[in-house]
Amino acid sequence: MTYYGAKEMAAAFRTVRANTIQIAEDIPAERYDFRPSPDSRSVAETLAHIAFAHRLQSHIQQSRINHLQQVNFPELIQATAKLEAIPRTKAERLALLTSEGDTFATYLEGLPESFLAEPVRMMPGTTPATKSRFEMLIGVKEHEMHHRGQLMLMQRLLGITPHLTRARQQRAQAAATAAAGR
Repeated sequence: MTYYGAKEMAAAFRTVRANTIQIAEDIPAERYDFRPSPDSRSVAETLAHIAFAHRLQSHIQQSRINHLQQVNFPELIQATAKLEAIPRTKAERLALLTSEGDTFATYLEGLPESFLAEPVRMMPGTTPATKSRFEMLIGVKEHEMHHRGQLMLMQRLLGITPHLTRARQQRAQAAATAAAGR
């Protein structure tokens, strides 16, 4: 028996996605074209990338691919890049983050433990030589957290205090107020 299975993975992904959506809401639409450097993704591009990032793993797992040599990465990456490049409003990006996140989380929570334990061979010469489907799927959440960190830095560069920092500051203020009232 494991303590972190499909339902926990789906719940954790939903939490990460909710935080990403909050960041997307906090950044004004007129700042979605901001990019921290010329060769960086903009806020809008980063959000689109996050929205569709699960699709590679979804394809691998739903196709029950057991060796990454079976994956046509250029084709999948090109298809995803086309989806990411579609112009969208802020509201459309928020809806996309929500719908794509719901689709992936729903898929995750229905996976049996036996499926999550299956090994998948990586590309030749990589370490480790195999990963479980669980490891590969949890990587989607880790990938989103990486890009969410970039978005939080962009918020700071735009003069916006990230919501998680605001919440921590509010808790600290409440605790200080309560302590002063004793």
